[in-house]
Amino acid sequence: MFESWDGVASEVTALVARFDPDAVPAGAVVPLHDRLQAINRKVNAAITLLTRRIDEAQHWKRAGYASAAEYLAARTGSSVGAAKDMLSASANLASLPVVEDALRAGKLSGSQAVAVTDAAAMAPSAQERLVKEAQRSSLAELRQECLRTKAAADRDREATRERIHRERYLRAFTDADGARNVHIRGPIDRVAELEARLQPFVDDEFKQARTEDRHEEHEAYAFDALLRMLDGITAGPKSGGRRNLMLIRVDLEALQRGMVEGDELCEIAGLGPISVSAARALLGESIVKLVITNGVDVLNVTHLGRGPTEAQRIALLFRQPGCTVEGCPRTRCEIDHRHDFARTHHTRVDECDPLCKPHHDLKTYQGWALVEGTGKRPFVAPLDPHHPAHDNKAPP
Repeated sequence: MFESWDGVASEVTALVARFDPDAVPAGAVVPLHDRLQAINRKVNAAITLLTRRIDEAQHWKRAGYASAAEYLAARTGSSVGAAKDMLSASANLASLPVVEDALRAGKLSGSQAVAVTDAAAMAPSAQERLVKEAQRSSLAELRQECLRTKAAADRDREATRERIHRERYLRAFTDADGARNVHIRGPIDRVAELEARLQPFVDDEFKQARTEDRHEEHEAYAFDALLRMLDGITAGPKSGGRRNLMLIRVDLEALQRGMVEGDELCEIAGLGPISVSAARALLGESIVKLVITNGVDVLNVTHLGRGPTEAQRIALLFRQPGCTVEGCPRTRCEIDHRHDFARTHHTRVDECDPLCKPHHDLKTYQGWALVEGTGKRPFVAPLDPHHPAHDNKAPP
């Protein structure tokens, strides 16, 4: 076995030594990149499968490390957290044949394998579905689906929330650039409260930047906003106290019962599942809007104005909390009319799609469009045969 791998290593070493990326023709760049990624996935699959043996072999104890994760992190140059994830994924694969087959076939990247094995270990019947989700979704979307899968399989979400609360932390560290970083971890509902309280200050920073003809990333405004909020400005944000919309999606039966059963929902849209007690605690806050799954149907409400009403925005967030484009993980979106408002003169939820700014600009200025349907779906160029413009049916 060692001889076989040594032979592969020698060939790869020779190929890399004489590889000149500038000599690759433009038309071959993407195919070659895909080929190298496919090879990389196969090698990573073997590494992932083998990793559990590092813990079993106990070399880390003889080398003086406190854990297998610390030993693996030192040998691979990764963080201890990443090493823990790899060890857990490798151990879980032994009882997840569908996921293991997909990994060996190169269908999963290392990050995808970590997310899928973590969820499938709690819900083995979801293996095939999660592997398929990995093929069509971004990593952020896959992680959201894995969170939902774990939440559905969790028999005691309250205990899970309490565990996460006990493990809460705020850590600060200096990175290789010399910049100071802060990392916060805690229950979704508590961190969501922090984000919601911060958002009005972010809005003010954005408006101030525009008056100064200054254009920066949203994260830069958030940094400045946090410092302003921590300064204890008693006057509050300039935007008149408007608060960010935090949307709780919950089944009425679960809310009444006090716990979630089966596939019932209880989550903060765009963030992830929460316990029913956390949802109930949040309902007393004015920053929260509640949408129950068997409540009033607002999906077909017609509004004669150009922009959606608040009720319609809530309905849109409930139906699609993020960009509608398949594979896009962005959650900051603009509301797009499928049919030109100048012609329809109305706004209907079932005729609107949330789109992030880059995708909205492609639709508005370059003629791209979502394929027909609802929910997450492909976004295609004007000449693509699946573009709605090639459908002979007239829009309603």
